Amino acid sequence: MRLDPPKIADFCVVGVNHWEATIDVRERFSLTNVQKEELIRGAEREGINSLFVISTCNRTEIFAQDATSQEIIRLLIAYSGATLEEFHNYGFEKEGQQAVEHLFQVAVGLDSQILGDLQVVKQVKEAYERSSRLDAVDGELHRLMQHVFRAHKRSRNETSLGEGAATTAYAAVKFAIKTFENLKNKNILLVGTGKIGKVTCKNLINLGARKLTLINRTRDRAEFVAEKYNLQVAGMERLPQEIAEADLVIVATGSKEPVITLDDMKPSLLDPKFKVMVDLSVPRNIDPEIDDLNFVDLANMDFLTDVTDEAYRRREENIPLVKKIIEDELTDYKNWLSKQKVVPTIKALTAKFDTIREDEFDFFKNKISDTDKEKVENLTRRIVNKIAAYSIEHLRDHHESEQVTKVVHDMFKLELKGDNE
Repeated sequence: MRLDPPKIADFCVVGVNHWEATIDVRERFSLTNVQKEELIRGAEREGINSLFVISTCNRTEIFAQDATSQEIIRLLIAYSGATLEEFHNYGFEKEGQQAVEHLFQVAVGLDSQILGDLQVVKQVKEAYERSSRLDAVDGELHRLMQHVFRAHKRSRNETSLGEGAATTAYAAVKFAIKTFENLKNKNILLVGTGKIGKVTCKNLINLGARKLTLINRTRDRAEFVAEKYNLQVAGMERLPQEIAEADLVIVATGSKEPVITLDDMKPSLLDPKFKVMVDLSVPRNIDPEIDDLNFVDLANMDFLTDVTDEAYRRREENIPLVKKIIEDELTDYKNWLSKQKVVPTIKALTAKFDTIREDEFDFFKNKISDTDKEKVENLTRRIVNKIAAYSIEHLRDHHESEQVTKVVHDMFKLELKGDNE
């Protein structure tokens, strides 16, 4: 049990992201869902009980409470495929308020490759919920995440940061349009119909795609999406032939190994025609060697940006407003955190009062009829709670004053849990 009050300095974040690490580095740091859970369990064995892990196309980051940056870096290296040298070259670490501000900026989309990214808050929420299910989030972190998610909601309701289709899936389609200008008559193959694949499919259709074929390892999932938009579905065994017929191939799968390899390009080599291939996966799911084929223009996550998009410029104007929202929510959280200093004293005070009440009730209960015992117990409890309420209110109003807390301790001879442990 911690005896010192929680504070903003208890938090840290370490990781790699798209700002410093290229895709080949990020894929070595990427973690599967199984690896994330193993890391959280490993942290627990080392006495680190409050953390969560974000691992997406553009970042792998660990946010933790009551741990040093060095401890978290060691965990990241132990459970990923990266080295300590790579972390020192491409990674980052932040502590205290800088770490908390970074978390806010990630969640609202200010730190994203696509400004105002609509997907990132879902990824943060999934990471937080995973740790919550594993009982790896303490009360202070739970409270912080409430403010983080409220900041995101306010950034959407009070600013225009979320206006325009701000997703990597949208950026991928815009990338293709720069080459083809018009998608209406192009043969398009979309491999993967998970979360990102569905969004990509919708963007393709909204931007004019009509000849679109879906492939997914689980055919039922592809057929479910295809039925909604009246699209074609092909089996995985048809992948090489579908690639050969396509002008645009987009891969949005989550495999640890390439889904499209050089072998899958053999039918295309028999009758080469120019095609754009876009890989939305980290680790990359299109073999990078395919880029050596002179009829292929291969793009990965590092190629995708929306900085030339008019919607980006409109979102950019809202950055100061969003930063002010983050500042407000962080200030509210710090105020709440400060008030936690007196929580142990409040608990000890209420326990002391209740002990006195119970002792007196036990002394007199034999003199009280059975029918009145419950009434008397309720009455004494109400009296004690009302008396305690004044002291509790005073403590909360003066939570910054150690002198007030000390007076209450001395007056009621309080003992905090852990004092004699």
